[in-house]
Amino acid sequence: MNDALHARLDAWIAAHFDEQVRFLQALVRVPTDTPPGDNAPHAEKTLELLAAMGLAVERHPVPADAVRAQGMTSITNLIVRRRFADGGPTIALNAHGDVVPPGEGWTHDPYGGEVVDGALYGRASAVSKSDFATYTFALRALEALGGPLEPGGQPLARLRGAVELHFTYDEEFGGELGPGWLLAQRLTRPDLLIAAGFSHQVVTAHNGCLQLEVTLHGLASHAAYPETGIDALQAANRLLTALYAHNEVLRGRRSQVAGITHPYLNVGRIEGGSNTNVVPGKVVLKLDRRMIPEEDAAAVEAEVRALIEQAVAASPGVRLEIRRLLLAQSLKPLPGNRALVQALQRHGEAVFGHVIEESGTPLYTDVRLYGAHGIPAVIYGAGPRTVLESNAKRADEHLQLADLQGATRVVARTLLDLLG
Repeated sequence: MNDALHARLDAWIAAHFDEQVRFLQALVRVPTDTPPGDNAPHAEKTLELLAAMGLAVERHPVPADAVRAQGMTSITNLIVRRRFADGGPTIALNAHGDVVPPGEGWTHDPYGGEVVDGALYGRASAVSKSDFATYTFALRALEALGGPLEPGGQPLARLRGAVELHFTYDEEFGGELGPGWLLAQRLTRPDLLIAAGFSHQVVTAHNGCLQLEVTLHGLASHAAYPETGIDALQAANRLLTALYAHNEVLRGRRSQVAGITHPYLNVGRIEGGSNTNVVPGKVVLKLDRRMIPEEDAAAVEAEVRALIEQAVAASPGVRLEIRRLLLAQSLKPLPGNRALVQALQRHGEAVFGHVIEESGTPLYTDVRLYGAHGIPAVIYGAGPRTVLESNAKRADEHLQLADLQGATRVVARTLLDLLG
């Protein structure tokens, strides 16, 4: 019986696939670059499109002062709830609409949603506006099974439990005002979660991330009289040497999670100095320390701070400030996730024709926030065999439409198995 129902789901998705592609194109065409993070307009467009499909959508705007404090402009999170008969689990499907700015090097309009040779191009076409489409049309396919009746008058599928769609807008800044805010406000408490994916794999663990802003205060002076100043850039140079040397230590800390190798420290931004003929009086560094699931976040932060303090102490007269920008915990598998993992693997193999691996990822995501509330979670959605193939967060980001349709089939079948 389930095979017949799976076939009906597949057929509904195929029949509505052109509509699904148009839906994704409409989402890509509304920019959600973060920063600046003015993302409420995209939520309003998404709500309009979902309502036109007959879905009831809850609008949950985040207070403006909290948004500004996070360095963003506007956030409205959305929830769609579809309840079936009592007695089953509530399964949430979460995707984020915010994305990094497009950057340089594009050969396609980053906001065009152009389809070329079976691929849809645009910023967030792969990560993760694609899964707004995956999850919406998986839910709609599931609902369609409750419409027509068999000759005997019985529903095509007896579904128990509920499905929720969580469309949020703060993943790039850590997720605290996206899923974190929905959970803190007790607007949702699902039993299981599937979150936006980026490959054929079922991801059950990911790295954590510590981001720090380090400011070195020296004393600016004329370059003709360098002895009258305190060179903050020379201190920064010593610090950079120490930080990058620390990566040799980190390479020796190996993770036991497939798909994750070792911790790493990166300095992603440097600002300083005022002019060519002035000894730099101030330098600001922003660093990113990735943490494997086996590491303790508090211990990692203490280690990095001690390393910085020791390196700067070798530069007399330089004053140090360290400010934490982000502390994202790693995601660790929770025991209750097995039903999700096994169903996604089973249907993924049937749809795509190859074994679907369970793995971790060196990325960090806002899925960790659900995990911190004890909600078993996996990461799965539309994407290529590997995340790098889609150019996610790079120029010419794109999604193969075959992967979009395949992932929608896999998610719809999984929901049917868990609710049926």
